[in-house]
Amino acid sequence: KKFGEIVKLPNGLSEAECKKSVAVLNQCLADTITLRDMYKKHHWQVVGPTFNQLHLMYDQHYEGQVLLVDILAERIQLLGGIALAMAPDIAEVTKIPRPPRGREPAAVQIRRLAEAHEMIILGAREAASNVDESGDDGSNDVFVSNVLRTNELQVWFLTEHLVAASPVRA
Repeated sequence: KKFGEIVKLPNGLSEAECKKSVAVLNQCLADTITLRDMYKKHHWQVVGPTFNQLHLMYDQHYEGQVLLVDILAERIQLLGGIALAMAPDIAEVTKIPRPPRGREPAAVQIRRLAEAHEMIILGAREAASNVDESGDDGSNDVFVSNVLRTNELQVWFLTEHLVAASPVRA
């Protein structure tokens, strides 16, 4: 079958509902794969006095994003769709800006990651609402229970590093 087509499965949802859900799931998948890869890039390239803490945190967050990638891709497949998978396809679809190839200071890495998380969080909230309206409770659950909760937790950990790096002055 071609990308964008749906194989109708006996899941209680119409083909149109499945197609709508697959589209927003694939967008989230592309953005999640991009964020996952940014974590690995920064894991390899982080430097500075917080190297060890960030190196370990980036890898933990990477693993969390790996789990989300699989959850999203499987949800797409079980709705009868085709999940995006290859880097060129992800690069065409993601809304997250590509970071430069070079090494960046840790504070820049953290801000870049936090902005990517926020884009995913905003998209997941909108997608959750949209799939909920069409009766796709399973996709709504993926967006709320998996995507939102993971990204909200990870962005909290990231931004606490920014607070520590930029103390408030009296």
